[in-house]
Amino acid sequence: AICTSFKVELLKGVHDFTATTGDTFKIALFTSSATLGAGTTAFSTSEEITGTGYTSGGATLTSVTPTTDSTTAVCDFANVSFTSASFTANAALIYNSSESNKAVAAIAFGSDKTVTSGTFTIEFPAADATNAIIRLA
Repeated sequence: AICTSFKVELLKGVHDFTATTGDTFKIALFTSSATLGAGTTAFSTSEEITGTGYTSGGATLTSVTPTTDSTTAVCDFANVSFTSASFTANAALIYNSSESNKAVAAIAFGSDKTVTSGTFTIEFPAADATNAIIRLA
């Protein structure tokens, strides 16, 4: 879910997704007990996972400068991996650490995902009007 507060903040010019010069965006992982969704307004460590290969606050995302696909604006991130990892995650939150940890998008994995002494990778979809993780039509 794209967080409702994020939609308002976009109209206020709070978030800058420009690659290399924009804000810093992160992705944090959460347990099945977390209550993430459209109403989430900011990153919190409540129900954040713990485990080998994971640091509280998650990983920094590499932003790809927003563009358009036909009449839809799209934003994408490079895939992110947690290496030498052992943990279980059920959801993730993309948030803007440059702007008081404001929430961008809550992502449900659909079930617990476990990695044991391996690499846990989050693959972002293609940056197009149908699939991009953030798109404005």
